[in-house]
Amino acid sequence: MSRQSSDPDDFTQRQRALSRWDNEGGAAPKVSILSGEQISIPEMTNAELVALHVRVIALENLLISLLAKASDEQLNLAREMAGFISPRPGFTHHPLTVRAAAHMVDLVERSAHFRN
Repeated sequence: MSRQSSDPDDFTQRQRALSRWDNEGGAAPKVSILSGEQISIPEMTNAELVALHVRVIALENLLISLLAKASDEQLNLAREMAGFISPRPGFTHHPLTVRAAAHMVDLVERSAHFRN
């Protein structure tokens, strides 16, 4: 899990990946990007939401275990990436996106309990 290079494109790649978060935060897209036509997204059932919740909990715990073995550089990178989550110029912070950034830092901090 070590960082292989400090290529100047690392920053660009990180920004590109994080920019996708600008449109997230619970709102499902109503328009297809490719065709421009409206698409219908069915509502999730309670069983699907519970299953999704269980998967998120499992993934968080798996991530915490991986972060527990991460280098200090990787942990700092994770904290730094959380700091990059911001709206595009001219847009306001979405509360769920702000909470996601705080949650990223929380996951790193929780992993400290399992570090040697």
